[in-house]
Amino acid sequence: MARWHEIAHELRAAIAGGEVAPGDVLPRETDLQERYRTSRTTVRQAVAALEKEGLVEKVRRRGTVVRRPPTRRRIPRSRRVHRDAIGYYFDTAAQGWRPLEPPAVGRAPAPADVARALDLAPAAEVVTRSRVMGDPDSGDVTQLATSYLAPTAVDALPVLAEPDTGPGGIYDRMEDAGYGPLRWEEAVSARMPSPDEARRLGLPPGVPVLRITRITRGADGRALEVNDTRVSAERFEVVNEIDRDPTAAPENPEAPSGAPVRPAGGARADR
Repeated sequence: MARWHEIAHELRAAIAGGEVAPGDVLPRETDLQERYRTSRTTVRQAVAALEKEGLVEKVRRRGTVVRRPPTRRRIPRSRRVHRDAIGYYFDTAAQGWRPLEPPAVGRAPAPADVARALDLAPAAEVVTRSRVMGDPDSGDVTQLATSYLAPTAVDALPVLAEPDTGPGGIYDRMEDAGYGPLRWEEAVSARMPSPDEARRLGLPPGVPVLRITRITRGADGRALEVNDTRVSAERFEVVNEIDRDPTAAPENPEAPSGAPVRPAGGARADR
């Protein structure tokens, strides 16, 4: 790995873990040169990589500042969880995907948004379960998924930190232990990939990842796990079926199927 990659990786981790907060100014180039014992060109390459990923920005008379993400507006959409002989899955398109490598189980600081979801202090260390998923026949990698597990859940269920958690996976173990019935909520966002994500997913330069963040809650509402799934935004799109709410019932139920329905008052139907 090139030296500037190493520096960018360390700075990126500090931002993700909340060690360097939004609005904070990165050290000056000369300070980074001294810290990493490298050239100005190398430092500039590292900072430029973070800028391309949208993590930092140059602010006149201040320096390089960690970007403060805008407040994200939530748009609730109905979703459905499925189950087959292997366990739970959340997308019918992904039912045939399988782990292409053994799960990587370890400990790492939780990213800032994950720590908030789990009600933990910034950069708190948690057990992580990382998986590379894809087509078992072709070996094509389709998604990267990392589970961040609440320490209270791991303390109660040490099997969650084992590579093999048994039939049905971590969700069956949680429900077997009385945490269920589990429920989930999900958010979809986009960001530029890290170099490792771009390599594993085969992303060409400039292609972002879709980040699907799913929170698993127990029956008491406490967050037990945050699952962070990344897929190529070039290869995949999120699609939701739209059902009619009772307020959107056709004015004329006898109208032929496919006939246009005029909303009351002439309001736009596609708002």
